Amino acid sequence: MRQLNFNTGFISSTEQSVEIHQVQTFLAVLNYGSFHRAAEALRVSQPAVSGRIRALEDSLGVKLFNRGIGAPILSEAGQAFRPQAEELLRVAAQARQAVHELQPSSGGALRVAAALSICTYFLPEVMQTYREVHPHVMVNLRSGNSQKVLGMVLEGETDIGLVRSVNHQEIETKMLRDDPLILVGHPAHPNCRKRHAKLEEVRSWPLIFYDRGSSDWTFSQGQFRREGWLPNTVLEVETIESAKKMVERKLGFAFLPLIALADELRNGKLRAIEITDAEPLHRSLDVIHLRSRPLSTNAREFMKVLERAAAVIVPSGKKRFLHPARHSG
Repeated sequence: MRQLNFNTGFISSTEQSVEIHQVQTFLAVLNYGSFHRAAEALRVSQPAVSGRIRALEDSLGVKLFNRGIGAPILSEAGQAFRPQAEELLRVAAQARQAVHELQPSSGGALRVAAALSICTYFLPEVMQTYREVHPHVMVNLRSGNSQKVLGMVLEGETDIGLVRSVNHQEIETKMLRDDPLILVGHPAHPNCRKRHAKLEEVRSWPLIFYDRGSSDWTFSQGQFRREGWLPNTVLEVETIESAKKMVERKLGFAFLPLIALADELRNGKLRAIEITDAEPLHRSLDVIHLRSRPLSTNAREFMKVLERAAAVIVPSGKKRFLHPARHSG
């Protein structure tokens, strides 16, 4: 006889026990809305997903899903099992972490993935501070665009991800600070004599865009296209740094992340222009990690360094930006 004790969350059976990978598969089917998408996310075949669900149902002695056409629908037993399944995975993750942190080591390891702009303009100082306090922790740092970093977090390939304006149902997201796109030009350019301009004026200025197809490219181009205008694009380059160097050579203006402009705005090498009749191009610098996996001690300490670094005031022309971190899901 099989029994599911919903008070304690323990699952017992005289014939067969419930396995962690079966519970993970059950929750993946719910999160992704189908057996097929769950199989893709878990990198197994769809028959393997179906087999795990059948084995789980056999172990519990109940049907977890009402089979039919369309997205899987939880049965009454499935609805009752879901919170127990989520708790079981949390406890398993905490157990693994507790055992891992007891293992003797020189200080452990920390895996971090970050968007390229964050790696270039934000993390060097953060890493210096962290290494001074935790010299024995080996940090593995990888980079990619924000969607690639999200994928690394979801696949468990990294402990912490640093991205710009990303959310997902399986991750915990904490906003560190605003990182808006700022229109900048060289102070010697005639159009920089004034600090304000209308969008219609700006569309005729020589404009430089970077990373075609990226969210930044779409965001900055979109403000013109919504008005039915095509911006006067004189250059398209691959990276933020390339665009910034072109602006410094007086070749045009560019919408660049504030995080990439701190030094140039502070020392007057570039000047920010406020567009008075358009919505600001808000973006955020976020830190993300899996909801289902508690952060290690090393990761929690790294988060503290990130938060302190993100609280530094960044100049933008006559303005100074400091936005406290807040939580979002």
